[in-house]
Amino acid sequence: MSEGNRTSVTEFILTGFPGLHPEYYGLVSAVLFVVYLITVIANVVILFLFATNHSLHKPMYYIILNLTVCDLLFSTTTLPKIISRYWFQSGNISFLACFVQMYLVHYFGSVNSFILFLMAFDRYLAICHPLRYSNILKNSTILILTITAWVVAIAPSLMMAIRAYPLPYCASNIINHCYCDHIGITILACTDRTPYAFPAFVCAMVVLLFPLAFIVFSYCSILIAVSKIADLQNCFKSLSTCTTQLIIISLYYLPRCFVYLASNVGIRFSADVRIVIIMFYSLGPPMINPFIYCLRTKEMRECLERPMSRRTLASDLNAVFLSLSRNCTSLVILGFLFG
Repeated sequence: MSEGNRTSVTEFILTGFPGLHPEYYGLVSAVLFVVYLITVIANVVILFLFATNHSLHKPMYYIILNLTVCDLLFSTTTLPKIISRYWFQSGNISFLACFVQMYLVHYFGSVNSFILFLMAFDRYLAICHPLRYSNILKNSTILILTITAWVVAIAPSLMMAIRAYPLPYCASNIINHCYCDHIGITILACTDRTPYAFPAFVCAMVVLLFPLAFIVFSYCSILIAVSKIADLQNCFKSLSTCTTQLIIISLYYLPRCFVYLASNVGIRFSADVRIVIIMFYSLGPPMINPFIYCLRTKEMRECLERPMSRRTLASDLNAVFLSLSRNCTSLVILGFLFG
């Protein structure tokens, strides 16, 4: 498509929750700000614990570290703009910034899915093949697998953004969502979106369903392996090592599967209900996951409870301030980008 076909749209407007009355704007923005603040603080604490405790430098915690970084970046990509929409009545987002946000939303979502796949793989090896676990899943192996997850996720997200960008946007510029996503943008195109929507749908299904299929297989295998353990105490101990990851995986996949299945069987939601559900499964896990790690993971709980000397505290605080300064720099850059 030529550049002239879309010159009538230079920016998009994010409506957020379409049916929300203006008198509740302040309350909603305050709630979203608290969610974002808790998400940032909780995830930075996880990064702090990992940086200051060598006992956490194990394959499982390297996977959690990657999920933490992904959750933090996803929330930073989406929440500041929708907070400003209700706090400062600033729902406008430039044409280019909207597509950048769309790419990042789908990119971090894809990375998240692949990291959950690695979580299931970690527990599958630990319980079904315990004697081979330390030989197969070393720290170097996890490093390679996590880098692969971050790299592989680039292609499908970039493909969706590149195919959607040249479409002619010459009608409405109002996106009925809290952030820019592929469906929310392409539905505004003045052309048949089917040739562009189907490949994007296939990519989304591959990114979601392939990891989900392995996750289901791995936990079925774990249940079979655990059922063969004669000692009931060891059986419960083996299952308890999976509960943390199973809760995290359920928070990510179950609401998504519910939305997709509901739409396919003819269940329709109002725009506000649909957006609330999407915001719940998009922004809920990044805020809740750190608490699940700390409450359900023994080593992280011990790291939080362990008393620290003044010298250790001072050095650890320096590390935290350094980490926060880097994070703040990233937040400022993203704020300019999506502001």
